[in-house]
Amino acid sequence: MTYKPTPFTRDSRRRLPGLALRWLLTTMLSLAGLAHAAESEHAHGDSRAPSASAPAGARMPMSPFTCIGTSLACATAASPAWAKDGALWLTWVANGVVSVARSTDRGLHFSPATVIGRHEGVADVGADARPQIAIDAADRITVLYDVFKDSHWNAEILVSRSTDGGQHFSAPRLLMAQTAGQRFPTVALDTTGGLFVAWIDRRLAMEAADKGIKRQGAAVAYAWSDDAGAHFTPARIAYTDSCECCRMGVAMRAPGRPVIVLRGVLDQRVRDHVVITFKGRHEPGTAQRVSDDNWVTNACPHHGPAITVGAEGTYHVAWYTQSPTRSGLFYARSTDEGKTFSAPMRIGQAQQPSSRPNLLAQGARVWMAWKTFDGQATSLYVQTSRDAGEHWSAPKVLAQSKGYSDHPLLTTQGNKVYLSWLAHDEGYQLIELAAP
Repeated sequence: MTYKPTPFTRDSRRRLPGLALRWLLTTMLSLAGLAHAAESEHAHGDSRAPSASAPAGARMPMSPFTCIGTSLACATAASPAWAKDGALWLTWVANGVVSVARSTDRGLHFSPATVIGRHEGVADVGADARPQIAIDAADRITVLYDVFKDSHWNAEILVSRSTDGGQHFSAPRLLMAQTAGQRFPTVALDTTGGLFVAWIDRRLAMEAADKGIKRQGAAVAYAWSDDAGAHFTPARIAYTDSCECCRMGVAMRAPGRPVIVLRGVLDQRVRDHVVITFKGRHEPGTAQRVSDDNWVTNACPHHGPAITVGAEGTYHVAWYTQSPTRSGLFYARSTDEGKTFSAPMRIGQAQQPSSRPNLLAQGARVWMAWKTFDGQATSLYVQTSRDAGEHWSAPKVLAQSKGYSDHPLLTTQGNKVYLSWLAHDEGYQLIELAAP
């Protein structure tokens, strides 16, 4: 089914500017402790002429910088993946347009971009939103992203795929046809080629609202595909009480056994993190708490966690909190599939706000990346471990930027590990990292 945007109603057109302003103010307040206002990752309210794919009267979330065009130079978020021939594929969103391109020289140059979809009026460019890309062993490429469909920040997830190594991509279509909101898709491939997709799903909240019940947060839904996104299993709920505005982290424990880390809404008031280990493809395990931060808030943190699983089975998790117990970025590890975690270890320095952690494990070797903002510039840090997270090296600064920058993303090609980072002033960077 080819995607057709949900029409905005007259009421939607009237209310959207006010909602956008409210979202902006809420986000600024929730990130005050981060001191990241200079990154402008959550600004909304810019009025643009809608494209043919944008509902009439829609207002596009404003880019954090002024840039004309849809090229990588204007991108707000870019996600990498590797093809079996060693080529790097990148998907990004710039001024509401989702594109992909290929590089054969480790990101120094890219092929002409292929436009996946034009969604200038409704593209989701929130702080935790980004397009997803997965490439299987047959070089089939799947791209997923979400776009808003109404004035209440409900979105729907779109899928585009290529079966000829990226020469052609299908028109974007709906992942799942439903009225409830779907945001922040996260993908992972297992070694059998199974594509796992999880997202934040608002169906339970909407069902409660229809009954006059106020329900905090949303849920986590998931689906599987065995043909690179051509077909998906019916959506199922993996967890019923998640934060509605934070992306998840996903890794694979074994084929058909994904692991999800997410910011839960515990007791309708505490926004702490939990880990869910699947026993089988459609058997989500019991949620296990990562840390007793006890962050009580009704605001949207817009700051999701990260997870990676080593070959020996150790879980590595990084997250952000602003609780009275601890505030900032933290890391913990588990050797019993999330049943217990080590004491939280601070990431970075307490006096400098840190954000956007990412993790990658190869056996017992672990890499961790994050950003720190000192009021003038953003610094990109990397820290490594060679004993499955028991001990860590001193943090090392790899790059800096005084302008807008995307999240740092760790990626692996063969035995090599790279840091993928998009900064508006410096451009796209792919930095090879040394082993611990």
